[in-house]
Amino acid sequence: MGRKGKRTKGIEEAHPFAGMSQVNKDAAGVDIGAVEIVACVGGENSTQIVKGFGNYTVDLQSIGNWLKEHKVKTVAMESTGVYWIPLFEVLESMGFKCLLISSRSLRRVPGRKSDIEDAQWIQTLHSYGLLESSFRPQADLVALRTMLRHRGQLLEHRAPHIQHMQKALLQMNVQLSQALSDVMGETGQSMIRAIVNGERSPQLLAAFRDPGCKKSEEEIGKALTGTWREEHLFVLKQSLELYDFYTQQLEACDKEIDRLYTMIRPDWEMGELPALPKKKQSTHSKNAPKSAREIRQHLKRINGVDLSLVDGFGVSLAQTVTMEVGSDVGDKFPTEKNFCSWLGLAPKHEISGGKVLRNKTLKTKNRAGQAFRMAAQSAKNSDSVFGVMYKRFRARQGPSQATVSVAHAIARVVYRMLKYQVEYETISVNEYEKKYEEQQVRYFKKKAAKLGYQLVPV
Repeated sequence: MGRKGKRTKGIEEAHPFAGMSQVNKDAAGVDIGAVEIVACVGGENSTQIVKGFGNYTVDLQSIGNWLKEHKVKTVAMESTGVYWIPLFEVLESMGFKCLLISSRSLRRVPGRKSDIEDAQWIQTLHSYGLLESSFRPQADLVALRTMLRHRGQLLEHRAPHIQHMQKALLQMNVQLSQALSDVMGETGQSMIRAIVNGERSPQLLAAFRDPGCKKSEEEIGKALTGTWREEHLFVLKQSLELYDFYTQQLEACDKEIDRLYTMIRPDWEMGELPALPKKKQSTHSKNAPKSAREIRQHLKRINGVDLSLVDGFGVSLAQTVTMEVGSDVGDKFPTEKNFCSWLGLAPKHEISGGKVLRNKTLKTKNRAGQAFRMAAQSAKNSDSVFGVMYKRFRARQGPSQATVSVAHAIARVVYRMLKYQVEYETISVNEYEKKYEEQQVRYFKKKAAKLGYQLVPV
């Protein structure tokens, strides 16, 4: 299903590349569609050779062979949906250096009207070194990242069925949410399962009450007196079954994740798990995997440092950041600013003619950036340095921007930990306040000196 290779005039004739030297002479550009893949390589005398292929696996291998015939070493492709993944993996396994290009960087290029011209543009821009590859973690973490994203989707699919159960109970005037702080806790699930199995006595249902529950059995019995309509009981039963189904899938997913952890660095043995310091407070979520300590040890082994020690972080967030970012952040991001910008936690400054057009943080779907925002939300009410920082930022910027600012600060800490392999050492609030005061004094002294004044302590 392929279009025969043909030569076309080089794009550099129509665009100002004549004064530039080609950085990647052995470069290819690929435009990926749902049905057809178009590849473009550089030819002689500023020409380009374009060929179309199908999207079957044999076609992907044919693309690799065709690129080898033209002595291509590096390939650039646009990250369109999930269509790029099979080709990227096939070409990477065949020894090609693959660059994944964000569609945002290509969308602004004028004159593109077809798949052929898209491939030509990508090849041209790549050959002149004008494309920057999107970040992708090291290969041994990609499989784990896929499983963790799948786990997150399972949690999202399970959540509506919890809501359906709560709605069915309310429609029968069973006020379980008033009796228990967590409807889907151990006590709440025991009561719901008893109702589904035919129990209607408020006293017997209240007997499932946990000893630590603040409300008495009598009060809980009143909350569990319902109308017991058949249609709502049917909905409750099916919602519980679906909840159990997704819970089983989550357990199977957690087992697969544990297996994948052991596949990373096969020379490592189970008896050599690194020792972990105790956390000053637990941030374990009920949606976190049951083997949280083992996962924390795996992450320590992969990263070299324990990210879960950072205030606001738990095992789940540390796991997300590791799989989305990788452990080699120093190689991928030269500075903290580059890292925070990629996370979507830094303002995007747009200046024209000395006038600031935009300095707001852009919205992003970066999962690692979202994890840092969640860490900031967890830390804002704590007695840590980040909690004090949040209160100070909130007074000046508002709650939304304060969350971004604290997430930015946490991201800088994590970057230093991963790059320089240093463990997290928190400072006391008093030390932080003292450093902040010293910073303010230095600022005002500099400001006063600029205006020709000198600050005198009183």
